[in-house]
Amino acid sequence: MVGGVRTRGRRPDVPSLPGGPSGPPAPAAMSGPVPVGRGSLLRVGVWALHVGLPALGLWLLVARPRLDLEWAHAVSHFGLVLAAAGVAVTLGAVMGRAARVRGDARLFLVSLAFLVSAGFLGAHALATPGVLLPSANAGFVAATPVGLLLGAVAAVASSVEFTAAGAARLLRWQRVLAVAPWVLLAGWVGVSLTGLPPLGGPAGLVEMDGVKLVAAIAGGTLYAVAAVRYLSTYRRRPSVVLLSVLTAFVLLAEALFAMVFARSWHMSWWEWHLLMAVAYCLIGYSAHVQFRREGSARGLFDSIALQQTVADLRRDYAAALEAMVEVLRRRERGDERAPLGPATARLAERFDLTDAQVRVLERSAHALGAEREQVRKLGGLVAVGREASVIQGEDELLARVRALAADAFPGDELRLGLVRGGELGFDDGPAGALARRAVASLAPATDGATLALPLSVKGRAAGVLAAHRPTGGFSEADSALLRSFASQTSIALENARLYHQLDGLFRSYMSPAVATALIADPEQAGLGGAIAEVSVLMADLRGFTPFAEANPPDRVVAMLNTYYGAVVPVILAEGGTVVQFVGDAVMAVWGAPTRQPDHARRAGRAGLALQRAVTAIAAERPGWPRFRVGINTGPALVGNVGAAQMRNFTAIGDTTNLAARLEGLAEPGHVVIGPTTRRQLGEAGRVETRGEVAVKGKRHPVPVWVLHEIEE
Repeated sequence: MVGGVRTRGRRPDVPSLPGGPSGPPAPAAMSGPVPVGRGSLLRVGVWALHVGLPALGLWLLVARPRLDLEWAHAVSHFGLVLAAAGVAVTLGAVMGRAARVRGDARLFLVSLAFLVSAGFLGAHALATPGVLLPSANAGFVAATPVGLLLGAVAAVASSVEFTAAGAARLLRWQRVLAVAPWVLLAGWVGVSLTGLPPLGGPAGLVEMDGVKLVAAIAGGTLYAVAAVRYLSTYRRRPSVVLLSVLTAFVLLAEALFAMVFARSWHMSWWEWHLLMAVAYCLIGYSAHVQFRREGSARGLFDSIALQQTVADLRRDYAAALEAMVEVLRRRERGDERAPLGPATARLAERFDLTDAQVRVLERSAHALGAEREQVRKLGGLVAVGREASVIQGEDELLARVRALAADAFPGDELRLGLVRGGELGFDDGPAGALARRAVASLAPATDGATLALPLSVKGRAAGVLAAHRPTGGFSEADSALLRSFASQTSIALENARLYHQLDGLFRSYMSPAVATALIADPEQAGLGGAIAEVSVLMADLRGFTPFAEANPPDRVVAMLNTYYGAVVPVILAEGGTVVQFVGDAVMAVWGAPTRQPDHARRAGRAGLALQRAVTAIAAERPGWPRFRVGINTGPALVGNVGAAQMRNFTAIGDTTNLAARLEGLAEPGHVVIGPTTRRQLGEAGRVETRGEVAVKGKRHPVPVWVLHEIEE
């Protein structure tokens, strides 16, 4: 209970690591203030009431002088002031040691605030008449407000959240700053004892000069600012010691103001002496409580430290825990050269841990190690689940699953085998026998150290996952995870086979380029399209109608399939997209959906290769009709045309229409090209001009050429 506010912390019988009542601050506590609820507001109200009571009491004594009783007891004054100074010196010294150990600028400034005020408070004790000196003088009476004012300067400086560079600069002046107040105090006491003015004069001069009033206004303001800033820090990382420090600053500010209104040797005068004593003793008591809880003095004041120091401490504790986890992991893998005792001994020495704290660290390491093992295994399981949505071959899938399982179970031997052609591809031996038994029964099989789990697709055995643990059998949790691995692998395997079947069917009904584009980006299947420059090839059979009238349908279909079996590979070899077959006609596009800067040359080469392939077939089959080809280049709307239920990828526009007209102008076995195609072929195209030809749908005649060859 600090100032009436019960602080949060663990039970005294549960030890914690140093760095605060509950170890190093949690990451969440570093990210922002603790949410303020109704309970928090109530505690703050109770705390404010307690620290406000002294001010209320002072007002009452000043407003009702008859209540401000007089009690002059020099020995009590001497003992009270000297005891308060002793507590402050002890606090300053302990904090100074912590500041040196942590290399923390804030701890140094807080220790300096207490040491400075304690030194001048001790000098004030000499002012007690009739104890050590016959009478007080100005120097000894003013020592307390001056010391508190200097302490307030150090206190408000300590509330600043220094950067790493700023803290380093301050610590470079640490010795000078630590010695300077004592030099000032020695000079102050020397002048006061020798009777030199103004400190050696009567005490009444100090009161008339208003030194106390100046110290109260300036020092009280500085202490209040420091307390407000520390309150913000306390909200981020609550600590009993931190709360005690900010409470002490408030009490010291009240003590300064009490000096202004107090009457010597009256209750109002004794009040500010008690406020100073309570301020210092409060911190001492809080440190004592935390020491009993922690069992170590090393981290008593870590909660006051700078944010950077706290972050460094967290990294140190995390490193210590990681070291413990690594030792435990190595021991679990059978590495007897990784004993736990020496590791904990090194950590205890490094962090000045008690036996209870070491036991907590060991338990934490065990828990963290187990948690990370579980997280890694679950992560591998999730990764296997993701593989089910990836289009890939069976062998590639199994290699990926094997790698994921090996990462999730690093100490185990994992093997995968598939059933192909009715045979299980797996090694012989005990594991092989278990694997075959699991596949035959579609149920897990184990001999203790080895666990074989069947893989199934549509209720049929598809393979096996076998895990062997050299150090012994599998726990119930690991067995469940391995069964989940096998289940996810079965799903991934089934999806891989389904994707393979669908992909084959899908690609057989459309050009591979279109199929690949749609698989990569299904949004391209939407109706509509975009303008692109393409080269369009149109080809049909001259004399197809008489041939179809003279032959039965099966011979007509056999002829078409024979021709298309030679034509389609030629188009695909040049990167073309077969858009559609319409009876005896075929349409292909270059430049979409895949962009091809040389689409005109590709289309030209495909047209010539098409005629060569068809000529070779027709030479052995007299009476079969021959293809005529037209190619045109230009802009077209490329995309999907149709309805929501059925659509077709095509290229629409004048470019396509002219390609169809050019194909109608071609003779069987010839390739006719338009002007843009001719221009893009350039000197590489060996052509024969047909002059300008009137084309249906065109206002002016169109120049056309017969393409004979494309030089590479």
